[in-house]
Amino acid sequence: MKLIVGLGNPGKQYEKTRHNIGFEVIDYLSEQLQIPLDQAKHKGVYGVGNVRGEKVFLLKPLTYMNLSGESVRPLMDYYQIDLEDLIVIYDDLDLPVGRIRLRQKGSAGGHNGMKSIIAHVGSQEFNRIRVGINRPSNGQPIVDYVLGRFSKEEQSLIEEVVKKCSEACDAILEKPFLQVMNEYNQ
Repeated sequence: MKLIVGLGNPGKQYEKTRHNIGFEVIDYLSEQLQIPLDQAKHKGVYGVGNVRGEKVFLLKPLTYMNLSGESVRPLMDYYQIDLEDLIVIYDDLDLPVGRIRLRQKGSAGGHNGMKSIIAHVGSQEFNRIRVGINRPSNGQPIVDYVLGRFSKEEQSLIEEVVKKCSEACDAILEKPFLQVMNEYNQ
């Protein structure tokens, strides 16, 4: 059993923003794995499917980024999902656009969505996929930057990175996370 969570903010005004890259990956995975996001409970929208014999949950918390743990923890409790089966996908300012980095544990690194999940699950030891969005180069405030949209030049990189994240998630359903991490962190 796996729970794949993509972080973002609900609402049209946040669609396609840097902070919503996790939602974009979940939407893409939903199509690729044929798992419709057709259930709304636990402060999120999610779908459940079976991929090569593995039960898979895809979740988009609808709590707004800073309260993501309020959706993740209740779903984990309800379906008795173990911490080692959790994978969280989120944006990372410290990686260049188009790069991903898989990790088995770590701090929130200043990311409020991750802070919330860590607080609610009571551990930093869970799998995550960080998606690079870069830092603003023009002195733009971080909040404005992460809630802004990707440039036209970045858009093709984003389409590729969403596919790459999807491929990594699919690989995790077949292989140990550490093995997939070593393959994708190059």
